[in-house]
Amino acid sequence: MEDNKIGGIMQSDGRALIKIMSVPDHASVAGTVFRAMGENGINIELLVESYDLDDCGNFAVVIDQKDLDHALEVLEELKPTIDAKAISYTPDVAVITVFAPHLREKPRIHGMMFSSIASVGISSLSISTSLSSVSCVVEGQHLETTINALKEAFDIPYDVKERPKDY
Repeated sequence: MEDNKIGGIMQSDGRALIKIMSVPDHASVAGTVFRAMGENGINIELLVESYDLDDCGNFAVVIDQKDLDHALEVLEELKPTIDAKAISYTPDVAVITVFAPHLREKPRIHGMMFSSIASVGISSLSISTSLSSVSCVVEGQHLETTINALKEAFDIPYDVKERPKDY
């Protein structure tokens, strides 16, 4: 069926999720945080920003697991500067991405992706999209189950593209 045809699935394991919570909304926060991360050689693989009921910003970033301790040191140092209420983290996560040309013209893909993951009892820790992809973060222990559920849900032209762990 054409509705479930995608370009493929990519996975990236050996990652960590960091959440920077309840940051007052001022223009310099994102630049301050992500400049500091970059200057410290910490690459951001996935980034999500949202706002809570108090109109404070919340950031979720995925980085390489080997950079977690250093990233937490950098963020703890910045915490008073950006007025963040909390910084939390989840080690050993994986990013799974479904991609397809013209994904924006396939409105059912997102629902199919998350329904298939939910059908095996897995919740995503963070979600991000672009014009051609939708990514989610899951606990590393659920990577294989998540990939298998997605393989069942979609018509995929080739096997899952794995990104090797760097640590």
